[in-house]
Amino acid sequence: MNRLANESTSRSPDAEDGKEVGAKQEGEEDEESLEREDGEDEHAPILPLSRRELERLHRFPLITRRVTQQTGKGKIHRRGVLVVVGNGDGLVGYGEAKHDDPTRATNRAFAMAVRSMDYVDRFENRTIWTEMSSKLGATRIILRPRPVGFGLHCNPNIHQVLKAAGIKDISAKVWGSRNPLNVIKLLFRMLHAGNAPLAMGNGIGGPGRKLDKGSGVRGKQEIERERGRKLLNLRTQ
Repeated sequence: MNRLANESTSRSPDAEDGKEVGAKQEGEEDEESLEREDGEDEHAPILPLSRRELERLHRFPLITRRVTQQTGKGKIHRRGVLVVVGNGDGLVGYGEAKHDDPTRATNRAFAMAVRSMDYVDRFENRTIWTEMSSKLGATRIILRPRPVGFGLHCNPNIHQVLKAAGIKDISAKVWGSRNPLNVIKLLFRMLHAGNAPLAMGNGIGGPGRKLDKGSGVRGKQEIERERGRKLLNLRTQ
């Protein structure tokens, strides 16, 4: 009997410690769940920038709309958001997201925009190199470089994207459909060099008339190769 009593007394502190550890873990899990509910979405993608760098970015929520999904059980209403993000010095991107909560939709769109940011090749860090034109659906955009101090004379959505990209002098014209979604997507296809040029043909040597809708972004090296001479920077500062 004494042995059993001693064993019970010796095991009781370990059991109490185990209960305390379990209670602490449950409390921490509850706090984490509350933080997730109050803060950002737990399934949001991991961003490659620090908090200070994210706060310095230009952030423009250009499109906010109500989207509806028709299912067998009825209609599901959500909020769709398109956000444009840039650092004002050549990096710009956009992201789309949908969610029941508008705040979470905006946060997800911002995260996707940060992950999709890419570099825009600029002339004198203020405008594009040459005139560009392209077409997406019924939307056609023409971009023209302008001299110093000209400003941004263009569509409001194009204005915000160019401002986020750090382009200061440009004129743009939108022909055909002025659907904001098509305008923004087509502009990013023109600015980002990663997109294939739209006049490449069908890939097997044919002309590809349907793909011949304009030209992609042109940089300094391509223009120098075409003209056969180097380009000089006329600005001294």
